Amino acid sequence: MPSHRHTIADDLRTQITTGRLKPGERLPAETQLATHYSVSTPTLRNALALLQAEGLVNKIHGKGNFVRHSLRHITYLGGSRTTLAQFPSDPALRVSVHTINRLAQGHLATLLKVSARSPLTEFRRIAYEGQSPRSLTRIYVPRDLPPPKYEELAEIQETVTARVPTPEEASTLRISPVLPVLSITRVTTAPTGRVTEAALLTLPGNRAHAIFTTHPTTTESRPAG
Repeated sequence: MPSHRHTIADDLRTQITTGRLKPGERLPAETQLATHYSVSTPTLRNALALLQAEGLVNKIHGKGNFVRHSLRHITYLGGSRTTLAQFPSDPALRVSVHTINRLAQGHLATLLKVSARSPLTEFRRIAYEGQSPRSLTRIYVPRDLPPPKYEELAEIQETVTARVPTPEEASTLRISPVLPVLSITRVTTAPTGRVTEAALLTLPGNRAHAIFTTHPTTTESRPAG
């Protein structure tokens, strides 16, 4: 037998997909919905969390729950020349970039292979589709290094994982804290072995995919024997 939260989520999902609740429309207050469905407020919030995880409902703190506009899928292109140009050009997107001076600590110091409290520059990039955040990119560069030329780069290593977002990521991307995100850690190394850039990319897991293209060398593509 379906639980109360699943029954409520099914009903609201049907109203959204059939157009009875329209994109951008504010849902009734949680207390009103709880009374309507004869459940407790925590049960009602659990039902809304299911819809938030599916990308159907967007909760804006202090304002309420809104039917989310249909958002396009995000394509991440692995191996591109620069992290700031990692996503295909899209005139419908609005991008904000903020520069922050900070000191290397913990995981960042390890990724960049620098000592703790080394000066870094952080480029914080958020892409928006309309008013909805699509992706969060944080790029870290040692402040004592000149910008490298692409032909001087020896290696670009990208690690892809699926995980739950941090509270900051969930708040920035306006997603449910239980919705998995696609997390990409990108480390760029110069021929000298010095790490020139580390980037942390976070994408909502329900509407993102990554593409990595490999170009085999002549030796690699030749059959053995």
